[in-house]
Amino acid sequence: MTYDVESVRARFPSLATGTAHFDGPGGSQVPAPVADAVRDAMVSPLANRGTVTAAERAADAIVLDARRALADLLGASPEGVVFGRSMTQLTYDFARALARTWSPGDEVVVTRLDHDANVRPWVQAAEAVGAVVRWVGFDPATGELDDVAEALSDRTRLVAVTAASNLIGTRPELARIGAQAHERGALFYVDGVHYTAHHPVDVAAIGADFFACSPYKFFGPHCGVVAGRPEVLADLRPDKLLPSSDAVPERFELGTLPYEVLAGCTAAVDFIAGLAPSTGTRRDRIAASLAVVGEHEDRLRDRVEAGLAELPGAVVWSRARLRTPTVLVTFAEHAAADAYRYLAGVGVNAPASSFYAIETSRWLGLGDAGGLRVGLAPYSTEAEVDRLLDGLAAFLRSTPGT
Repeated sequence: MTYDVESVRARFPSLATGTAHFDGPGGSQVPAPVADAVRDAMVSPLANRGTVTAAERAADAIVLDARRALADLLGASPEGVVFGRSMTQLTYDFARALARTWSPGDEVVVTRLDHDANVRPWVQAAEAVGAVVRWVGFDPATGELDDVAEALSDRTRLVAVTAASNLIGTRPELARIGAQAHERGALFYVDGVHYTAHHPVDVAAIGADFFACSPYKFFGPHCGVVAGRPEVLADLRPDKLLPSSDAVPERFELGTLPYEVLAGCTAAVDFIAGLAPSTGTRRDRIAASLAVVGEHEDRLRDRVEAGLAELPGAVVWSRARLRTPTVLVTFAEHAAADAYRYLAGVGVNAPASSFYAIETSRWLGLGDAGGLRVGLAPYSTEAEVDRLLDGLAAFLRSTPGT
C-alpha cells in the first residue's frame, strides 16, 4: 500500500510556513479536522453532563465518544479510559492511590530508560510509605533495556516501564515484561506517550494494567490519558469530592472535563484511522494506517542515520533492535544546543535537551544536556530530511569547535 505524504501534509495548516518539524516527540503539529472539532464543540450548546437538556446530552456524548475512540486506538476498554490534564498529572494521581496499598518493604521497579514522569511519581510515592525502589538500567552502547526479571521479587508491587524511550527510541519487549510482573503478583504501568504516535497499541496483548499516553503527541489537543483495566481501577480509592461520581472511570477525573479537548481527541483518532486507505472497523483502520506510516517513518529514519554517519564527529545513540523513528545525536566538538539554534535559523526544528529523560541522559554519560533529537512524523518527507542533513553539515563547517 502506498503512502501519500503530500496529501497528509495538506491537512496541517502549520506546515504551510515551510518549517521542517522534527520536534514531534515533544508535540506533533495539529491537522485542521482536529482544530475544527475543538472549535465546533466550543461554539455548540454544552452544559454539565446529563440527560435532560440537549446541551447536557451533547456533553455526555462527547465524553463517551472520546472514551470509545481512545479505546479503539489502544485496544482497551472504554470503561477504563481516564482523562486528565497531562500524563504526568495522571501518573502522580495513580502513584498516590496505589501507594495506599503498599507497605514498608514492598518494592517498586523503575528504569533508567524512562521519561521522569514514569520515574519520579513512583520513587516519591515509594519513599512516602517506606517502599523500596529497584532500578533497571540499559546498555548505553545499544540502548537495550536490561532484564527486568532480575529486579523482581515476591515483594514487587508495581513495575513501571516505557513502551518507547522518548530520548533514544528504544522499545522494550513489553509483553514479556508484563508477564514477568504478573507472575510476581505486581501491577504493570506502561508509559506509552512516545510509542502511541508511531505503532499500533494493544493493551491486552501487552498485559498493561495501566497504559498512559498524551494525545498532543499524536495530532490531538493537550491532555493526558490512562487506559486502565476496569477491574483494577475498581479496587483503587483516590481522593475525590464527596458528591462527585464514584463510578469507574469518573472517580479518577477531578472536576468537569474539558469537552472541547475530548472532541479534539476523538477527531485525532479518526484522523489516524484515515492516514491510509483501508476498510473495516475504526480499530482495523488505525492498525492499517499505522503500519503504512511505520514503513514511511522507518525509511526516513534510515535516511537520517545514513546521512549522520557521513558527518564528522556525529555520534548516534539510538541503536536498539526495536525503536521508534527517533534519533539522538551529539557532536564530538560542538554542543548540540548550538546545532539546535543553527537549524532553527534555517527553518528546521530539531531541539536539543534531555527532554525530561534525565535518568537516560545521565546513564548515557550525556549529563543533563542530552543531545539533538530528530523525531520523524507521518508528515515528514525525504526533502525535509535532506534539509536537516544539509543544515547540520553547514553548521559543522561554519562553526568553530567547542
